Amino acid sequence: MNVTPDILKERAFQTVVKEYLTTENGYIEGTNTNFNKQYAVDELHLFSFLEETQEKAIGRLKEIYKAQYKQKILSRLDTELKRRGMIDVLRKGIKDYGVHLNFAYFKPPTSLNQELMGLYQKNRLSVTEELIHKEGERIDLVIFLNGLPVLAFELKNEFTGQDVSDAKHQWMHDRSGKDLLFRFKQRTLACFAVDTNEAFMTTKLNGTKTYFLPFNKGYNGGKGNPIVEGKLSTHYVWEDLLSRENLLEVLDKFVYLILDEDEDDEGNIITKETLIFPRYHQRDAVKKVISHAKAFGPGQSYLIQHSAGSGKTNSISWLSHRLATLHNDNNESVFDGAIVVTDRKVLDKQLQKAVYQLEHKAGMVEKVEENSTQLADALNKGVKIIITTIQKFPYILDKLGTLKDKRYAIIIDEAHSSTSGKNMAALTTSLTLEEAQKLDEEAEANERDTEEKILDEINRVGKQSNISFFAFTATPKGSTLKMFGTEDAKGKPHPFHLYSMKQAIQEGFIIDVLKNYTTYKMYYRVAKKIEEDPEFESAKATKAISRFVSLHPHNIDQKTEIIIEHFRRITSKKLNGQAKAMVVTASRLHAVRYKMAFDRYIKHKNYKDMKALVAFSGTVKDSGEDYTETEMNGFAEKQLPKKFDSDEYQVLLVAEKYQTGFDQPKLHTMFVDKKLSGLKAVQTLSRLNRTYPGKEDTFILDFVNDPDDIRKSFEPYYEDTVLEGNIDPNELYSIQQELQDYMVLNDEEIDKFMDILYRDKQTKRDTELSNNYIDSAKRRYDNLTEEEQRDFASKAKKFNSIYMFVLQITPFKDVDLHKLFVYLRYLLKKLALKPGTKVDLEDKVVLEYYSLKKKEHGSISLGEDDEDHTVGIDISGGRANEDPPKDPLTAILERLNSKNGTEFGEHEKLNIQQIVDIATDDETLRTQAQNNTYEDFILGFRKRFMDYVVEGYDKNQGFFGKVLDDDFFRDQLEGHIGEHIYEVLKQASVQ
Repeated sequence: MNVTPDILKERAFQTVVKEYLTTENGYIEGTNTNFNKQYAVDELHLFSFLEETQEKAIGRLKEIYKAQYKQKILSRLDTELKRRGMIDVLRKGIKDYGVHLNFAYFKPPTSLNQELMGLYQKNRLSVTEELIHKEGERIDLVIFLNGLPVLAFELKNEFTGQDVSDAKHQWMHDRSGKDLLFRFKQRTLACFAVDTNEAFMTTKLNGTKTYFLPFNKGYNGGKGNPIVEGKLSTHYVWEDLLSRENLLEVLDKFVYLILDEDEDDEGNIITKETLIFPRYHQRDAVKKVISHAKAFGPGQSYLIQHSAGSGKTNSISWLSHRLATLHNDNNESVFDGAIVVTDRKVLDKQLQKAVYQLEHKAGMVEKVEENSTQLADALNKGVKIIITTIQKFPYILDKLGTLKDKRYAIIIDEAHSSTSGKNMAALTTSLTLEEAQKLDEEAEANERDTEEKILDEINRVGKQSNISFFAFTATPKGSTLKMFGTEDAKGKPHPFHLYSMKQAIQEGFIIDVLKNYTTYKMYYRVAKKIEEDPEFESAKATKAISRFVSLHPHNIDQKTEIIIEHFRRITSKKLNGQAKAMVVTASRLHAVRYKMAFDRYIKHKNYKDMKALVAFSGTVKDSGEDYTETEMNGFAEKQLPKKFDSDEYQVLLVAEKYQTGFDQPKLHTMFVDKKLSGLKAVQTLSRLNRTYPGKEDTFILDFVNDPDDIRKSFEPYYEDTVLEGNIDPNELYSIQQELQDYMVLNDEEIDKFMDILYRDKQTKRDTELSNNYIDSAKRRYDNLTEEEQRDFASKAKKFNSIYMFVLQITPFKDVDLHKLFVYLRYLLKKLALKPGTKVDLEDKVVLEYYSLKKKEHGSISLGEDDEDHTVGIDISGGRANEDPPKDPLTAILERLNSKNGTEFGEHEKLNIQQIVDIATDDETLRTQAQNNTYEDFILGFRKRFMDYVVEGYDKNQGFFGKVLDDDFFRDQLEGHIGEHIYEVLKQASVQ
C-alpha cells in the first residue's frame, strides 16, 4: 500500500504554516473553544487585548453593564462592523455609551511616543487551525488581530492530488459570502487560496463569480514563483506578509475601500464598493521604494516599470501617502510633501478618498490645476500631497528651485500624450495622400511628446538634491530609463521595480495583442484557402469574401470595404455585439478620406448597424473643402470618448490622436494602415490589451508593417514575443486526425459534454457528468507514455491556437472542429492539474465564445447575409410570467417578436406549426414526454430540435434560415416550442 508521508499531506502543510507563525512570527495559537460563532470573533483574545490595553475604559463599561458587559460590547462591536466595516473599526475604534474602545494599535510614524509604541507591541495576532465557523464547516487557517478575523486561508498540497485551483473552487462552491465570518468588509478582509507553488486571494466571496487576484512574485518575467532552496515556493506568504510588522502595516497603510459611482441607462446612480488588498508586486514596489528613500533621503530617482493591468492608480495612491508621511530612523520627515504629476482625473478622486481612509485626516490632498500661484499657495501651506497636471511641471521645478530648504517627492504618472492630439499645423492647401503622409510623419517626428518634455525640463534645471523623482511607466524610452533608472555594476540603467507585460498577460490582467496579429498578405492567403477548399463547407457568405479579399489594397475605398466587411462578419459578433474597432491611418488627410469612404460605403450598402467616428487635430483642406473632426462627427471634441463607448458607434478612425493613451476596454480589432516602429508600435497596438467581460482575444490586420519589425518593437517590454509565421487552415484537420490517433478522444463523450456546456443552467448532476466526460479522456491520456502525453498536449494547444487565429480571419462551418476546440480547452485544464480537480462550468468567457462562434457558423453557412442582422438579442429565454393567450403559437410568435425586434406573422405561425407537427409525430419524443418531467424532456427535445428545423428548411428558407442563423433566436424558439409540445404530448397521454 502506497502511503503519502505525513510531511507531504495537506494537514502537514497547514501545520508548517501555523508553526512558523507561532514559533517565528510571534502568533498565539487560537482554539475553536474561544471562537464565538454568533459574532464571528475570538472572544478570549478580543477581551484579553481590551483588558490589557484599555483597562479604564473596560472598567467604566463594567460599571455600566455589570455582568452583561461582554455581551453588550460584542453587540455594539457587531453593529459598528456591519455599519462601517472591519478596516474602519480597526483604524478608528468604536464608542460605546460614551466610552471609546480601540481594537488595534498601529505603528506610529516615529518612535518618539513610547506610550504608542508600547501599545503597538501589545497587539495580539493569533492563528486558529481547522476553525469551525459553523456546523460542519472548517476553515484551514484563520488569522485574527486582537480577536477580530482579518484573513482566512484554504491550503492545498499537490502531493495529495489537489492544488490551488481546488482551493479556489472550495472558496467559490463550498464557502458562502453570506456567512458572517466571510461577509464582505464586515469580517475577514481577504480569503487566500494557497498551495506550495502559487497563491491567490479575493476580498469578496461571491459564489462562482468570486474573482481571485494572483498573489505571486512572478518568475522569469512571467507568472508564478521562483524555486527557493530549502523553502516552499509560497513561503513568502507566511514568512513575509504574515509577519507581525508587515500584516499590521498592510491593515494600516494598504487596505482601503473604493466607491465607484456609475449611471445606468435610466440615469440612476449605481454605487459599487471594492475592497482593495495589495497584490504582491504593488506592496513589494511600495515597500522597496520606501525603504530606499528612508535610507538615502531626497535627491534620488526611481523608475517603476509596471505594465498596464498592474493597478498603477492604487500603487501611486499608496506610494504618495507613504512618501508624504515618511520618517527616517532619526524620526525626521524625509519629505515635506509629495507632488503627483498626472493627467488622470480618476487618480485625483481615488487618491483623496484613499488618503483620507489611510490617514483619517481631511485636507491632506489638494488638486492644483489653475495656475502657478495656486501651486505656490499649496506649497507654502504645507499641503502634504499635491496633485497637478503635466502642463504645470515646469512651474513645479522652478518653484521648488526657490525652496531649497524644502524636500519633495515628485511622482510622475505615465504620460499619455496623444489622447488630445498634437498641435499640428493646419493643412491649408490640398495635398496628395503621399504628401500629407510625409508632412505628418515629419511633424510627428519633430514633436516632443510629454515624456520628452518632462526630461527636457529636468535637464534644464538639473537634478536637485532636495527632490526625488518616482516615475511610473509601462513602456519607458531609452532616455527615460537613463534619466530615472538604477545603474547596475556595469553602469547600465534598469528599472528600480518591474512588473512586466509578460506577467500581466499571463496573470490575465491584459490581453496578448500579438496572438492574433496578421498582415494583409497572410489574411488574404488564409481566407482564400478556406474559400477554395470544399472541405471547409464554405457557404455563400464566405464565398462573398472573394469580392474583396482578392483586391489588392492600393486605395482607401478598397481597404474600407475590407475593413467594414471584416468588422461586420467577425468583430461585430464579439463581446455580445459590443466590440469596437480602430483604424490607424497614415495622416490626417488619410483619416478624412477614410471617414468619407466609410460613410459612402455604409450608405451604399444600407447598413443600419454601423457608424464610424474620426479623430484628428486641426483643420484639413481637401479638394478645396475644409474639414475638422468636430464637423465630421457632428459633436464637440470632448464628447468623442463617451460617444464611441455607446452602442451608436463601432469604429474609430484615428490620425495620431487616440493612437496612444486611449483606454477603451471594448476595443477588440485594429486595422493598421500606417508605418509603426519602436515604442509607438507598442503603445498603438496596446490600445487593444484592456480586458472586458467576454473579451477573450483581439485581432490586428496590418496593411503595411512587417511582422519582424513589430516583434522587435515589443521585445524590450515583452518577453518571449512570438508572431506566427505561416498559418495553413487545413493543418487543423491534420492535427485533429493526429489527436484522434492517440485514442484519447471519444466523439460521443465530446457531444455529451457540449450538450451540458451549452445549457443555460447546470445541475449538480451535470457537473458530475461533465467531469466524467473529461476524466474518461484524462484516464486514457494517463495511459500514454510520457513522450506521447507531451506530444498530445502540444498538439491540442496548437490546434486551439490555430483554430482561434483562423476564426478571426474568416469563420467557416465545421461544427466538429468547434466542438473539439471547446472540449480541448477543458481537457487541457485538467491535464495541467492534479486528479480530482473539478471542471469549472462557470467559465462564462468560454460559454459566451461558444455561443457567439455558433452564431458565426450559422451566419455564413445558410442563406445570404442578413443585412440588418444585429447582435445583442435578449438571451434570458425562460417562461413568461404572464398568462398566455388562448392560441399558444401566437403567444410564441409574440414573445419572439418582442424580444428580437422581428415582425413574424401568420405565415411564420404555419412554420412553427410545421415544427410542432413533425415533433408530435416523433414516437421517441412522445415516450419521453409521457415518462419524464419537463426538465428532463426538454433535454431530449433540444437534441432533436435541429432535425425538425432542417426538415422544414427546404419549404421556407426565410424563417428557418433565421432559426439556423441565429443561436439566441433559436434558443428562445426551442424553449417556447418545447413547453408547448410537452403540454400537447402530455395531454395526449391523459386522453
